[in-house]
Amino acid sequence: MTTLPLDISAPVKAALDENRAVVALESTIITHGMPWPQNLETARAIEAEVRDAGAEPATIAVIDGRLCVGLSDEQLDALAQAKNVAKLSRADMAVCIARGGTGATTVAATMIAAHCAGIAVFATGGIGGVHRGADQSFDISADLQELSETPVTVVCAGAKAILDLPKTLEVLETLGVPVMAYGQDTLPAFWSRASTLKAPLRADTAAEIAKCHRMRAALGVPGGQLVANPIPQDAEIPHSEIHPIILRATKDAETHGIAGKALTPYLLQRIFELTDGRSLDANIALVLNNARLGAEIARELASLD
Repeated sequence: MTTLPLDISAPVKAALDENRAVVALESTIITHGMPWPQNLETARAIEAEVRDAGAEPATIAVIDGRLCVGLSDEQLDALAQAKNVAKLSRADMAVCIARGGTGATTVAATMIAAHCAGIAVFATGGIGGVHRGADQSFDISADLQELSETPVTVVCAGAKAILDLPKTLEVLETLGVPVMAYGQDTLPAFWSRASTLKAPLRADTAAEIAKCHRMRAALGVPGGQLVANPIPQDAEIPHSEIHPIILRATKDAETHGIAGKALTPYLLQRIFELTDGRSLDANIALVLNNARLGAEIARELASLD
């Protein structure tokens, strides 16, 4: 039987062994989200935010065929400067590991790795979902299916606003994924605090979210939970302002034939250009905000054991 080449860092392993709070973090924000050295600075800031909120951060990546849960400063630095790093999801994660490759984990891949390591909470920016025009392209992120199968609570600022949010919500409902807006009744829309969509569920405390996580496990229902945490008010780009920019970026992508895995990075970069960098500032603010809430939920989960 093949053994999983899993490396859990000493700080993360100690926290897990001592039943202390741990929060998983993805690595595509480092390799595909922003340029050097801002990517490294942001990764370290997110980890610091988790620590300041009383939990241990576990940034996840595949490095030279090893599934690494918790990266050292040296590994973070090397990953932030690496070229041609694979962007891994459910379909290609095992292939990358088997071939001895290096890859950054998306939401789906990070959930799989977190579960392998025994981590129940994952904080990210925004999840993938149903792309605009999916009725023709069938472009739907594996993140949605992963949420229905892997028992990890994912804290995000909603699905990325470049997506078809109503269809994304419908797919999550079909898959039986609990979608909770944190502290409000409307669903956040990544850069914007609110969308036009009513959230299926509302949660007002980290303790409540932790109890729901445990109850889902007690029922034997597979899958995790999606917690949609609105971006801080002083950092948001209102829906009325960002929506026409998204439409323009989407049109530009169609003009240049951008699709598949290249589509999301292209759209985020184009929106960065069209907002004179405001979208990236908002992205960093919302990830830090999600890291804080993820740590609170992880602490509450640890207290229930």
